[in-house]
Amino acid sequence: MSGVNSPSFDFSGLDCLSTGAMVLDASDHIQYVNPATETLLGVSGVLLVGIPVGGVFERSPELLTAIQTARTQQETVIEYEIDAVVNGHPPIRIGCSITPLDRPLHALLIEMRAVDPHLRIARLEQARLQQEANRELLRNLAHEIKNPLGGIRGAAQLLEHELPRESLREYTQVIIKESDRLQSLMERLLTPHRTPRFGAVNIHEVLERVRSLVLAETPSVTLKRDYDISLPEIRADAEQLIQATLNIARNAVQAMHGQGLIIFKTRVARQSTLESRRNQLGMLVEIIDDGPGIPDEIRGQIFYPLVSGREGGSGLGLAVAQTLIAQNHGTIDCDSRPGHTVFSIFLPLAN
Repeated sequence: MSGVNSPSFDFSGLDCLSTGAMVLDASDHIQYVNPATETLLGVSGVLLVGIPVGGVFERSPELLTAIQTARTQQETVIEYEIDAVVNGHPPIRIGCSITPLDRPLHALLIEMRAVDPHLRIARLEQARLQQEANRELLRNLAHEIKNPLGGIRGAAQLLEHELPRESLREYTQVIIKESDRLQSLMERLLTPHRTPRFGAVNIHEVLERVRSLVLAETPSVTLKRDYDISLPEIRADAEQLIQATLNIARNAVQAMHGQGLIIFKTRVARQSTLESRRNQLGMLVEIIDDGPGIPDEIRGQIFYPLVSGREGGSGLGLAVAQTLIAQNHGTIDCDSRPGHTVFSIFLPLAN
């Protein structure tokens, strides 16, 4: 079986892809469909080519919105889990990316793949268990370090009073300051584990608080909002959500060296997986930046404690953020490439 395309441009090079590939022309008519797309959707490409994409996927509003966003903003849009519904066929859970093309002019390439919910749940659960084991180890180490650290600091203070010359006290000051720095690190390892205080929370009030803090600390950053104001309140711990999103936003600011664009975006997430359970309705909060991206060598470990891509970084900000989001029954994920990093926070909504 070979892909189907219009005669104006040859896309046969995409026929060998194992993932689905579909090309839209400038007027959003389907111009090409590869064999993997035909298999995924269960529809012959001959029946799709030349049809407006809105007519084929009229029951897939999230996909159509993503296509419109990619066309309007002229940048790649990634959706991790959405329903693709071809008229007359059952819905298919897919992940997709929509990319503007230079040739043909104003064309869009849609790459899509089926999402296996069982594999995704297993992957999330394995990552959660591994990270929880790492955090437990660090908590135990923090408890063990705190007591001798206090003794070292106290001894340095006593010694400072006994030293005969002022110049010698510089050395005790180094001991005291470094002890305080380590003490602060230990406190950050231990603080995310208080019991959450749940109440009604407006997610946009949380994001506005974080926005004001970030702009106060780094006025040179541009911070834009893209809110779905129809989202209802959720039951969560507002302070924990503020701390989690602030950690992510600060991480973005540091990666961009204080210069760049951050976008706070909120949407409804349908059929999301939270705490190994499928939820009909969820809330998606995205923190998007145009920084350099996460280095390939640590991309799979960014939520592990003490893993940092920044010189001098503690590697605790994202680990703490993940813990706080998990305590509010949510999940956090990340997709990153140079110039476009997205941290996606999924939180449950009441049905």
